[in-house]
Amino acid sequence: MPGLTEDIIWPARILVIADDPKPTQTVVDYLCENSLCAMLTNGRHELIRRLAENEPNLVLLDLRHGTGDGLGLLREIRSRSDVPVIIISGSGSDEIDLVVGLELGADDYVAQSFTLGELLARIRAVLRRPRDVPVEALPDAKRVLCRFNGWELNSLTRRLTNPHGNRVNLTKGEYTILIAFLNAPQRPLTREQLLQATRVDEETFIRTIDVQVMRLRRKLEIKPGSPRVIQTEWGVGYVFAPLVQWL
Repeated sequence: MPGLTEDIIWPARILVIADDPKPTQTVVDYLCENSLCAMLTNGRHELIRRLAENEPNLVLLDLRHGTGDGLGLLREIRSRSDVPVIIISGSGSDEIDLVVGLELGADDYVAQSFTLGELLARIRAVLRRPRDVPVEALPDAKRVLCRFNGWELNSLTRRLTNPHGNRVNLTKGEYTILIAFLNAPQRPLTREQLLQATRVDEETFIRTIDVQVMRLRRKLEIKPGSPRVIQTEWGVGYVFAPLVQWL
């Protein structure tokens, strides 16, 4: 697969989680026909087993799974793995679940009316994303610790601690956004600049950049509704307001 990230052993393993077998099998067959190894699973216990035995390269999760427990399964995945997740949303009535799914760490979504070609394109786009933060995203290999407003980030261990010394966990997306901000403090950054800094595919991520910032605010801000750390620069994008010290 030319152009896709080289740390994936092909064919890439796609775990499809849904409980409507007929249309789901159509999806599985189509992905397999396009050089992906798609596997259908159903239920929490089988999901946990597959994650433990042979972690997939990507999970395709239908939010309508079972008795509406798709978000619960997404939480289960995120508690055990950082594997990329694409969620399938339902009709407009499921918009809140879609937003919550993105906040819980889903990497992208497709509407229920998706075509198989669109789904394949989104899967390939997510698989192209670097699994680790690129070295170029770090300011300097010799500068490991970053401090701001009493917070401290160790860029080698990716350990973020708040002013009380407690660790705050970040998803991969939140970490890359934070690094981009720390590399350009007090300077307005557009969404396009954040995309470039984090090397994430524009087509899929431009729609979720605001969600990533919102999630990061909830972890850094005392009052996320009135942000003082990551401020909105209207008509431009965002600015990281605190003074930043790299050591």
